[in-house]
Amino acid sequence: MPIYVDADACPVKAEVERVGTRHGVRMFIVSNGGLRPSQNPLVETVIVPDGPDVADMWIAERAGPGDVVITGDIPLAARCVEAGAQVLKHNGEALTAANIGNVLATRDLMADLRAADPFRQGGGKGYTKADRSRFLEALERAVRAAGRSGV
Repeated sequence: MPIYVDADACPVKAEVERVGTRHGVRMFIVSNGGLRPSQNPLVETVIVPDGPDVADMWIAERAGPGDVVITGDIPLAARCVEAGAQVLKHNGEALTAANIGNVLATRDLMADLRAADPFRQGGGKGYTKADRSRFLEALERAVRAAGRSGV
């Protein structure tokens, strides 16, 4: 049961490492580069070639039942959910078979709205301590559940 982290712009890499280490879980930190490798023997830093969605493809090809995936990328999350993995966003929100369709539809709608109004300003809200706390709780639950599933 590994944990896969879509590490580009991921604000919770240290938290993943802390929880994964506590449970003795192997972790794959996947990015296009620019990350300092961890000295933790449970952490494997995977540097993929530059290119659109290469890190996402690497994770999606490997994630399956019993695995945990950390990502903010909704299309990647959908592929991992379909493969049977547990998926968490950086704020602790679980993406599941029950909600991924709505999340994908909302993402597409927002992309269409941004495209229709190029002067639209603003971005997402900032990452808060409450988001970090929710993430840690959700990751702890996900790792325990994956361990119980015995997959």
